[in-house]
Amino acid sequence: MNTPDTALPLEGLRVVDFTRLLPGPYATLVLADLGAEVFKIEPPEGGDYVRWMPPLAGAVSSAFAALNTGKRSVAVDLKHPECVAWVRRLCLGADVVIESFRPGVMDRLGLGYPSLAAEHPGLIYCAISGYGQDGPYRDRAGHDLNYIALAGVLGLAGPPDAAPTLPPVQIADVGGGGLQALVGILVALHARNASGRGRFIDASMTDGALSFLQMAMAGALGGGASPPARGADTLTGGQPCYGVYETQDGGFMSLAALEPKFWKAFCEAVERPDLLGSQFGGPAQSERTRAEIAAIFGGRPRAEWEAIFAATDACCEPVLRPDELADHPLHAARQATIEDAAGHVRLRTPLRPRDAAPPAPAPALGADTRAVLRELGCDEATLERLAAAKAIAG
Repeated sequence: MNTPDTALPLEGLRVVDFTRLLPGPYATLVLADLGAEVFKIEPPEGGDYVRWMPPLAGAVSSAFAALNTGKRSVAVDLKHPECVAWVRRLCLGADVVIESFRPGVMDRLGLGYPSLAAEHPGLIYCAISGYGQDGPYRDRAGHDLNYIALAGVLGLAGPPDAAPTLPPVQIADVGGGGLQALVGILVALHARNASGRGRFIDASMTDGALSFLQMAMAGALGGGASPPARGADTLTGGQPCYGVYETQDGGFMSLAALEPKFWKAFCEAVERPDLLGSQFGGPAQSERTRAEIAAIFGGRPRAEWEAIFAATDACCEPVLRPDELADHPLHAARQATIEDAAGHVRLRTPLRPRDAAPPAPAPALGADTRAVLRELGCDEATLERLAAAKAIAG
């Protein structure tokens, strides 16, 4: 339901964003979509690496355009002391600072939390990193695959008789890093309303990915059960009532009939009442039932199964390909995509009001540098001097 109030909930919030690639930019995209003013700090040579990541839409990366709408680009050289001083002034006037450098980098620049908070005790400072701000891996390099590997998530992905399956999306980057950072920032904003004080948020992507195993590890950690094995748990392929099955035309259907009422509805829909007692079972029975279900789904094309289950509450839905998403009635009705002011279409972050005005397009590198520095009190002579020294772009 659309809200009649067109004001975005985070209007007036100022965020200084030092992050690049995916985790931090996704977090600040959500903040920008909810009305925050986001200052994206980039190096003047090249900017955020994602700017040049294919595929390109004209001269701009589609990924960059999708992750950075509604933000202001400030391209400054953080190795230049004068630029650092101006950026520090920007941070001291902000509500939130978010960065994703390796631990210690911002401290060496004079932009770390202790230094900023000494002058601005209400500042909320979020540091996103692969392995956290302390511990033996704090300085170690990594990417999403490494984080989910060390978090145990990758070890549960795929069938038991093959190598773990690479996930199709960046679980640690978005869920473990970006979303956990957002939760920490919004909690800190709420706490600041009462105390007036900000806080430091240590957002480890590995910690965040590990937290997704709450249910999977509950028995092993709290009940003495064995840790889950890949492909053996109910929700990872261990039972036939929860899985993916191929259809006659090479499509797939997802079956998640965990509750008895949904399994009963499934059996009735496929006209196999003899399977009612086969929802769960040991390995041998499960394999027999799985083979029966595979034969059932293999007997019709996906469209026919969609029509059958459209009128049946059995937790059975088609596996959509990415090229089918835009035209699917669910996503169309929920307005899964939005168009920015330049006509570039991207996915809508889920909490952005559907009736909000289109966001500004992703900024060109350094598009707002001079305007922001002027707002901070920088004069024209200084701007020209910094530009001549290639310490700023834009």
